[in-house]
Amino acid sequence: MAHARISMYLPPDINPAQAAIAYGCRALPKLNEELQSEDLLTRQKALMALCDLMHDPEHVYVAIDIGCLESLKALLKDSNDMVRIKTTEVLYIMATHNVGREGFLKHDVIPALSYLLNDPQPACRENLHLALKHVAQLPSGAQGIVNSGLIPSLVWKLQREEEEIQGLLLDTLAACLMEDATEALSTRVVPFLKQKLLSTDDDIRSKAARTLIAVSIPLEGKNQVWQHDVIPILVHLLKDKVEEVQANAAGALMYAAVTTQGKYAALDIEAIHPLLNLLCSSLTKARLNATKALTMLAEAPEGRKFLQSQVPIFRTLEEDPSEAVRQAAQIAIKVIEWKP
Repeated sequence: MAHARISMYLPPDINPAQAAIAYGCRALPKLNEELQSEDLLTRQKALMALCDLMHDPEHVYVAIDIGCLESLKALLKDSNDMVRIKTTEVLYIMATHNVGREGFLKHDVIPALSYLLNDPQPACRENLHLALKHVAQLPSGAQGIVNSGLIPSLVWKLQREEEEIQGLLLDTLAACLMEDATEALSTRVVPFLKQKLLSTDDDIRSKAARTLIAVSIPLEGKNQVWQHDVIPILVHLLKDKVEEVQANAAGALMYAAVTTQGKYAALDIEAIHPLLNLLCSSLTKARLNATKALTMLAEAPEGRKFLQSQVPIFRTLEEDPSEAVRQAAQIAIKVIEWKP
């Protein structure tokens, strides 16, 4: 005869480290209440549950609407390491959605996150920088980071963070400096980026060159790139083993060569040859940036004279699959063939 026996074990689909999620529309309000609980374990379990739910943008919308962001902002100052780590994880997952990024701006989450820039837990700082990277994908988000006064701190952190986090920092800075590079230029961003261009990590070199493109857009940035002798390093990177590094280096050189000093600095170290080689790159971005950089150098008499024999190469680019490259090649030919 069979006997009824209650198992000593939890059902297989139950996670003891995660709060039980209420049914339907009550789920998120209940979790928001638990985030504010004085019991540490309750807060931790609620955060674990939110990490799962925030992958759905509809849940993110509801969470913002009922005030979860305010509860999460308060938890960023929690004394428990795990609470801070999971809070920043929830926030970075929310920031992967457009509705989450907009919520960050509306509820002033960026200044609240800045308190953790020096947090002793690397996982916490990594989540923080993942969140900022996603927020910066929106032009308004990048401007929001600039307006929060975080740029000097992010530039300073480039020298002190672990390599993995440095890559995230460079992603954020590249987007933010496209909006406004003024603060960064007054906090030695060019010397710091110059060091990163020499990194042994391919990803760091590529992202540093991309950030330098943003830095070089304003005139002050172009001047600093020349003053700090960054142009010889950029020319060296045109021959890098990684095509993405080559393309970004050509882009930074394109902006740096707008000024007369930049043009002649590039010509003096024979930048034309590696740029010509990039015209055959498989990357559209590399061909485009190299064409524009050569156009800048052709504005100098010495550059124009040398490139006159290379016009057939630019003629072939007029048949390039990319319309941007075709237009750039046509402009380059006009500049090279111009006669006073």
